[in-house]
Order: sequence, then structure tokens, then C-alpha cells
Amino acid sequence: MDLAFLNPVLDEAGPWASVYMAGAQPGPGAESQQELTAREARSRLDSQGADGATCDAVFAALREPRPEHPGVAVFAREGGVRLTVPLREPPPLPETHWTPVPHLTPLMERIAEPHTCLVAYVDKQGADFELRRAGGVGQEAGGVTGRDWPLTRTPTVDWSERRFQLSVENTWEQNAAEIASGVAQTVEETGADVVLLVGDPRQRRSVHDKLPTALNASVVETRHGGRAEGSQSRLLDEEIEELIVEQRHRRNAEALERFRMGRAEHNGGVTAVEGVPALVEAAREHRVETLLLRPGGSDLQREVWIGRGPDQVAVRRTDARYLGEPEPASARADDALLRSVAATGGDVVVLTEEEAGTEDVPVGGLGAVLRWAEGNGGDSPGGNAAAA
Repeated sequence: MDLAFLNPVLDEAGPWASVYMAGAQPGPGAESQQELTAREARSRLDSQGADGATCDAVFAALREPRPEHPGVAVFAREGGVRLTVPLREPPPLPETHWTPVPHLTPLMERIAEPHTCLVAYVDKQGADFELRRAGGVGQEAGGVTGRDWPLTRTPTVDWSERRFQLSVENTWEQNAAEIASGVAQTVEETGADVVLLVGDPRQRRSVHDKLPTALNASVVETRHGGRAEGSQSRLLDEEIEELIVEQRHRRNAEALERFRMGRAEHNGGVTAVEGVPALVEAAREHRVETLLLRPGGSDLQREVWIGRGPDQVAVRRTDARYLGEPEPASARADDALLRSVAATGGDVVVLTEEEAGTEDVPVGGLGAVLRWAEGNGGDSPGGNAAAA
């Protein structure tokens, strides 16, 4: 999961309000229920010591109906909301936290599925593109309009018509090439994880054949649905959901394999670590490429000490002072590490219950794949300068 969307909450010092709330069920009284829940969240924040302006800002954000999302997370400080994120799964009860850094782990667990599917609805004249996420959330992503003449073959087999028939097929092929170019460009612009070609069987195969080789592994064709109005299919929606989930499992499996291999020595060092002390050291030195997080792990709530900067994190309070923070604050290990990893361009993989049942998961629920081998700082970009 790319963590760049967290940038608004990474560099500002706390304390922070972090609130997770389910949306009101549609129907009579939904707005009143939404406001009551928002008031409850504001009251809880107030009892935890949050300032009045921040409580009011959170209340204003939470009372706004969002019928398209089952839940929302809001992060605020000093009277202003800094980040609002829709949730794929709502919390069973509102969660409110007033902490030195944003409480991010519930967000990683419930955020709308980050993997996306670019659906290309194809026919012989062009294509419409749609970017789809889990839960059926979609948005238009442009399209391609090709040549519209000659487009239809005639039933005649007269010799004089062969040139026209050939022109029709040339139009199809030219349009397929333009669609393929449009798909490739849209994937590059949107970062879509998988491409699903929908529509005319001949044309989608032609488009598939013309796509760049680099996309081959992430392109799938389906016989469900089409470009014409009214051709939407429940089976198509189900297939898109399956593709997105498969993409997530594949990526998680790859991360777990890298973690498993990295724990063994490699050229005198290791490229994967677990346990809070080792993770804190790696985060401080900007060496974490991917943070692995298993919800419910014992290390997630372990106390660490932080400063104003995302890389000012230490296991002991005295160590944090050595990093240049005269007044370090206590924080959860998962929140401190997530902030640090996000600020240094890393990403996070949240393991499912099924994945967490394997022997390769990090002990304590937190682990990391490193950018370079531990103990080989002299061979890394910039040596140990990042630890300064």
C-alpha cells in the first residue's frame, strides 16, 4: 500500500485527534443518527483532553453524510482537519484517540482497498475506461474514440467488395491499436494494478495482442458485460472484485516471501528484521522499504519514544533525547513506525488472518523488508548518513 496519501499528517507535531466512525444507515432519521454519533465522538475527544477547536472541527467533518462510504476516518489537530479518508469497513463502535502521533493502524486495516482494476469496455469503434476499486467503487477514466467508417462488413462475397471488407478490418485493427495505446497510458497515469478487457471478443483479443509486453501479466479478458448500454452484468462485478482481491493476496505473498528470504544472512547481513528494537533502528536510518503489519500482534502496542521528526523514534526515552528531542513523547510502536515509514517513502502490507496463520509472519506482528542489508551500511546509498 502506497502511503503517500498520509503526507498531510506526517510532519506536524501532535497531539492528534484520530477518529473512526461508521456512516449512518440510509433511511429515515439517517441524518439525525449521523449527528448523534458525531456528537458522541466529539464528547469522547473532549474527555481525552483534546482542545475545543479540534473537537469542533472533527464534529463538523463527521456530521457530513457520506452515503457512498460505509465509514470514515478523520485526523485533526489545532482546530483543523488535516485528512479525511473513506473506509472499506466501518468500526463496530466509534473510535476516538488523542495521541502524540496519529493512530493509523485501524486505517491500514479498514481503508478502501488500494488495489485498482482498469476496466476497458471495448468494441470495434473505441473503448470506455473505468477505474474500479473493491466494493464496486468506480470512476470514469476516459476512453478512446476511433474511426467510425468503414466499420461494418457487408454480407456479400462479391469480388468487388473485397477491398471494402479489407478496409473495414483495417479500421478495426487501427482502432484496436489506439485502444491499446490508451489502456497503456491510463495504466501509467492511474497506477492500476490489473486490466480487465470487456466487450467484443475479436476486438478485445486484438487489443490484448497490441498492449505492451510489460502489461501482459496483469491483463485479463472476460466474456461478461460489454460496452453497449444495458450490457452491465452482476458476473462482471463479481469478477472485478475477485481480480482486486487476488492482486492483494499476490502482493502480500510476495512481501512475505521477501521477508522470509531476507531474515537469512545475505552477503554478511540481513534484508528483513522483526522485533521493535530492530525496527526502530531501521526506521531511524530510513532503511525500511516495506513494513509488514499483523493486526492484533503483541508488538503493535509496545511503547516507544518519539520526537517531532518522523525519524526521531527510540526504544528508550533517553535515546530519543540523544536524537535531538528535548521532550520526547510516548507512542505506540505501530503508529510511530507507520509515520516514519510513510515519511521516508516506504509502504505497508497488512496481513490477513489467513496469511497471519503461516510460519513466515513477523513475531509480534511487526516486521520489515529493508532497502539494504543490515550491517552493510557502508554499501548503502549515503552509507550511515541517514542515521544522523
